[in-house]
Amino acid sequence: MTSTATSPAFAPATSAVPKILIVGGGYAGFYTAWKLEKHLRKGEAEVTIVDPLPYMTYQPFLPEVAAGEIEARHVVVGLRRHLKKTRVVVAKVTGINHATRTATITPEVGGPWTETYDQIVVTAGAVSRTFPIPGIAENAIGLKTIEEAVAIRDRILTNFDRAANLPAGPERDRLLTVVVVGGGFAGIEVFAETRALASSLLKLYPQLRFEDTHFHLIEAMGRIMPEVSLKTSEWVLKDLAKRGANVHLDTQVTGAVDGNVELSTGEVIPTDLIIWTAGVMANPTVVRGGDLPVEERGRIRTRADLRVGTSDEAVEGAWAAGDVAAVPDLTGAGVGGYCVPNAQHAVRQAKLLAKNLVAVMRGEVPREYIHKNLGAVAGLGLYNGVFQSGKIALKGFVAWIAHRGYHGLAMPSWERKWRVIGDWWHNFWLNRDNVSLQTVQNPRYVFEEFAARPRPAVAEAPAEPAAKKAPAKKAAAKEPAETTAR
Repeated sequence: MTSTATSPAFAPATSAVPKILIVGGGYAGFYTAWKLEKHLRKGEAEVTIVDPLPYMTYQPFLPEVAAGEIEARHVVVGLRRHLKKTRVVVAKVTGINHATRTATITPEVGGPWTETYDQIVVTAGAVSRTFPIPGIAENAIGLKTIEEAVAIRDRILTNFDRAANLPAGPERDRLLTVVVVGGGFAGIEVFAETRALASSLLKLYPQLRFEDTHFHLIEAMGRIMPEVSLKTSEWVLKDLAKRGANVHLDTQVTGAVDGNVELSTGEVIPTDLIIWTAGVMANPTVVRGGDLPVEERGRIRTRADLRVGTSDEAVEGAWAAGDVAAVPDLTGAGVGGYCVPNAQHAVRQAKLLAKNLVAVMRGEVPREYIHKNLGAVAGLGLYNGVFQSGKIALKGFVAWIAHRGYHGLAMPSWERKWRVIGDWWHNFWLNRDNVSLQTVQNPRYVFEEFAARPRPAVAEAPAEPAAKKAPAKKAAAKEPAETTAR
């Protein structure tokens, strides 16, 4: 690891109080810090959480943000507001040297510094996993951040405005076509929610018809939503088909140059919006930048008690949880023997991790993480959803109520719960707010257009060299004399 100087502004405390460093402020990181504040005695430890963003995003609500059903700011949890006893550092952890108990902190502005710790908790989460397909990196957008959800919503709304001014034809079709890649829960939810958004917009655009909008879901497997039963997934397919959705199973994306989505079937779909939800991977910046053990899928190798290490040996002072960690699933239901990367596991692992960390600090024995999946629930647009728990499956309106009930209660803090519930209540009476704020990505465009600017300086004629001016002066001096002689 590259050595860096300790920043005076973030100099480690000189006291003998143990220092706990949490890497990542997502589900697992936020809940770990939140619960540590509850379990630690006063002065028992100093807790620091480091994340590039000053908030946690409640990702299950991103499809509803993309569909304009929830205000974007209401699905994020401010770290400084809700972590009263934790030091919050907005920066990246770019290196972990556990052998020396130090981490390299790199802020967006200013130089990096070295942070010392006694206990480290790695909860850096996951990022979108993509493949080297031509055009995807340049044209697609993921659904892992609040910024992406807002951008999807604004793109759809803006494209409707643009399409309404065009005659029927290829350019209008491109603007009104949405392609979602990936048929897991995230893909199906954003696909169904944006399809519902587009349908609701048509009453505001008499120039456009339902047949003018085109929604395509691309899935490489022969089915969607592997988290639910085959029968339930088939019901979802039929429900989507009724709403004009086009689902391409056993199909891969082979190209997306200039927004022309090329499929393995030979079909080409021109579109202005490609949403990529085909899998996630552990945050590579944190995993590759440290010396903690990593398993074959690129996740930090973690024991069932959430300490880093193997079942035979734990790495002292190192913990991990959430999507970045390979945590054994002791129920036997996990894929490959590990807990699947979802919010349900991340939150519950974080709560146990906080208890186990405090227990180890006090010389007690940590407990193993055992959690049987409670089921899977998905929203499929207003008043429609699907819920699966074991052999029990709910569909339609009842499942939609279960979806909102579960996630409304799971949203951390009552302050955030009331904001989200308020959005649902207002939209029930007033309908969703369908105003695009895409120009917020370039907020100075009006100011720049009309701002007064200095006039260009007038270029002065270059002065002649002194050597050339001398004869002219002599000639001018002689001229009066000659005139007098005449």
